[in-house]
Amino acid sequence: MSHQTWLDEIKWTDDGLVPAIAQDAKTGKVMMFAWMNRDSLAETVETGYAVYWSRSRQKLWRKGEASGHQQLVKSINIDCDADVILMKIEQQGGIACHTGRESCFYRRFQDGVWETVEPVLKDPAEIYANSK
Repeated sequence: MSHQTWLDEIKWTDDGLVPAIAQDAKTGKVMMFAWMNRDSLAETVETGYAVYWSRSRQKLWRKGEASGHQQLVKSINIDCDADVILMKIEQQGGIACHTGRESCFYRRFQDGVWETVEPVLKDPAEIYANSK
């Protein structure tokens, strides 16, 4: 266990999770937010590809396993309170969002409504056609 003491330095939530932000390593654009647990973070470090914890499915979520849009991790940082992970990534295929957009943050609050400000780059039905 001593080889993973770095995991003990993280302030995990009561349910064993830590928020994780994926940021494009080249542009600085925030691509997505998800949760990680000890296993997903350890596997991310081991493989070099982002692995998250899916709260809805209650299982490890290897980003891109269904879509092919993996995230190659360039660096992993932790914030000053050791309770948020920031990964600088190279987004494979240029699409991070399951809606077929570059980023999950494609809606902007403007004049009292959420406006879609990024286009769909690829139809989700096409992205996930072979994952059923």
